[in-house]
Amino acid sequence: MTTSSTHHHDAAPAAPLKAEILERFAREVAKYPEAGKQSAVMACLAIVQQDEGYISMQREREIADYLGMAPIAVHEVTTFYNMYNQHPVGKFKLNVCTNLPCQLRDGVTALVHLEKKLGIKMGETTGDGLFTLQQSECLGACADSPVMLVNDRTMCSFMSNEKLDQLIEGLRASTKGEAA
Repeated sequence: MTTSSTHHHDAAPAAPLKAEILERFAREVAKYPEAGKQSAVMACLAIVQQDEGYISMQREREIADYLGMAPIAVHEVTTFYNMYNQHPVGKFKLNVCTNLPCQLRDGVTALVHLEKKLGIKMGETTGDGLFTLQQSECLGACADSPVMLVNDRTMCSFMSNEKLDQLIEGLRASTKGEAA
């Protein structure tokens, strides 16, 4: 399965947002004064992504309607931050930093190694749905390059080819025995 970095058009409209998702939205909105409820946009995006794995254009429109925002304003937030997936991604999203300091310290080498090991190009997902490979803007750990972020949460530093191989094998092994 190959994916691109652009929004894919929803083939058919998804079901409306579930009641429990709307309840979570309401709890986030309640943290702000009525005039500032749009401040909950990032939390609402995160809630949808946690539930569905990515944020479709339909969900962006629904969040915009819920918060009284223009859909483009929600889309701007979705596209600005690496942590929001605009299309389905693998079980493990690997973001490799390729900013200049990391490029000077083998960041691109790490990306190329992962492309070869996984048999995909940057921006694609492996056929088994396990890995999505992305490049990333600065992760704030230039001295530890090459660095990468796994699933937007786990920072990995000094990622030599050997350490990358160990990471991939460890992640694959962690899924053994799970129902497909």
